[in-house]
Amino acid sequence: MSGYRNTSHLADPPTRRTARPDQWLRVFLVGLLLWAATAAVTFLTDNSNLVPTIVLLGSFLVPATVVVWAHERYATDLGADRILACFGIGGIIGVLGASVLESYLLSPSVWMYLGVGLIEEAVKLAALVVVCRRLRVSGLRYGLVLGATVGAGFAAFESAGYAFNAVLSIQGLSLKALVETEILRGVLAPVGHILWTAILGGALFRERRGGRFRLTVPVLATYLGVALLHALWDSMSGIAVWLVARTTTTEWQRALFDLGYMPDPTDRQVHLFTFYDTAGLVVVSLGGLIWLRLLVRGEKAAPIPAQQPSAPA
Repeated sequence: MSGYRNTSHLADPPTRRTARPDQWLRVFLVGLLLWAATAAVTFLTDNSNLVPTIVLLGSFLVPATVVVWAHERYATDLGADRILACFGIGGIIGVLGASVLESYLLSPSVWMYLGVGLIEEAVKLAALVVVCRRLRVSGLRYGLVLGATVGAGFAAFESAGYAFNAVLSIQGLSLKALVETEILRGVLAPVGHILWTAILGGALFRERRGGRFRLTVPVLATYLGVALLHALWDSMSGIAVWLVARTTTTEWQRALFDLGYMPDPTDRQVHLFTFYDTAGLVVVSLGGLIWLRLLVRGEKAAPIPAQQPSAPA
């Protein structure tokens, strides 16, 4: 970072306090206890005023836990202020950008999910650049942590929206649907937005030179790769339906469909759909985790000289 040595207004990096080890576990357990207690009290009392608390606790619990885990193990030298900025500001920029672009650019089609993947990964990448443009560090480690943090913020705010929609029903507030939605999205969050943006952030910071982000071929290829993983993830239910229809549809179901009726699925078809959908998500998740593992192993084989983060200009 020799280009900044003669900049008179920059001080030496401030000393950062090291995070307490395994603080992530305490965050998760306390948060889970509070969420479960709030849900139980809401079920018992029918107090709808507690619904926003369930939405916020359930949506933010797992993403925040992952961020604390990554920060205390790999990036305590960045400081909590930068992590909070990536999580909050980066996450909000991401969901706002995705909402606007998807509203104007996408329409129902066979390519819709690919468009969603391209748009959402692009806005998260842009949010990461905006929040970290003055943070003069580079290297895979920083990129993985900061990218995962932006992805976690995006996942948290997006999950809050899904949870809010789930609780609303024709019959009134559906607390069961809310709880089910938050559990499912909480379980899947680490291998979704968090993983994809971590990979993309790692590539972006690894290619950074002289404090400038560069849109190189590796960065562009990584962006297209994670967008494809994202698209496959979102389209897995449709793929599962197609597989079930191709392998198990009976003659009477085809006849009803030709007449304009939607035939009820058999028990076997329902089970097959669940299997195909779950298996597909597992395959996509494993693909992302293997990719992340290869990135880390490649970095160990050819390490980049360590750099200390400095205060933003």
